[in-house]
Amino acid sequence: MDAALSLNGISKRYGGFQAVKDLSFSVPKGSICGFLGPNGAGKTSTLRMILGLQPQTSGTLEILGASDGRQVRNRIGFLPEERGLYKKMTPVDAIAFFGALKGLPSGEGRKRARIMLKEQGLEHAQAKKMKELSKGMAQKVQLIASVVHKPEFVILDEPFSGLDPMNQQGLEEMIRGLAADGATVLFSTHVMQHAERLCDKVVLLARGQKAFEGTVDEARSQTLRHLSLEGDIAAEAVRALPGVASVETVRQDGEVKTLKAQLNAGARGQETLKAAFLGGLDVRSFELREPTLHDAFIHLTGVDPNQDQTVKRAETMEAAR
Repeated sequence: MDAALSLNGISKRYGGFQAVKDLSFSVPKGSICGFLGPNGAGKTSTLRMILGLQPQTSGTLEILGASDGRQVRNRIGFLPEERGLYKKMTPVDAIAFFGALKGLPSGEGRKRARIMLKEQGLEHAQAKKMKELSKGMAQKVQLIASVVHKPEFVILDEPFSGLDPMNQQGLEEMIRGLAADGATVLFSTHVMQHAERLCDKVVLLARGQKAFEGTVDEARSQTLRHLSLEGDIAAEAVRALPGVASVETVRQDGEVKTLKAQLNAGARGQETLKAAFLGGLDVRSFELREPTLHDAFIHLTGVDPNQDQTVKRAETMEAAR
């Protein structure tokens, strides 16, 4: 599949501080790609380079056939992390205004705004001022404003930030709709659950460097499974089972123990369980837990995506100056 975006060895330095280092990845046309990492990992710096808002220190990129996002800006939709719509405008006015900035005639922009607001259940809010809308409603309006000109490539920077679960679900549906209409979507987030549900592909970033590129299943397949066993079982007997990498005792109540076995990469938990029963181990209950994308991120990067690296990296940047 042709790539809508390709990065080749992109780096960004601020003085002596390395924000992004030798980053390469691609996004196939028509796909949804998650750009994942904790706050401060270099995601926003990368998106700004893609958009042409700041130059890379080294490396090359291509987006929709251009070497700079500014050259194809009318074909790109962008939702920044820092939201901002004029508070005294109505949603229709705001959407039409942003569409006009991307070359969409005002009349057509207003027509599309009304249709898209209705599709998102915001028909009742068309005549209200932006300052009167809830945060979730305003976020939907801003996303509509970002895509009213029907861009081929959509970039969303932390689009789920600050939204309640109901509005997060609505935003996920909007993103799926964009891809269904043929757009390529790249969104950054530090919340793995959204990427797990949405993405055809993920790129994991930690400390400004790529740790993984591939599908969610491929990421999880490189992560160790866990098998919990409860009963009168010796840790040594579990450690001897096929596929077991390590064992720890989580809880002990008399002779009954809860043991957590970490399985080798590629090991099948069912085979480990079968060997336990055939070996006569006193297993009274068990739970085989498949790894999540969150588990995969920690395994592949050594970083918890929920940890905020911004302060530490900002202090490093300040010291570099």
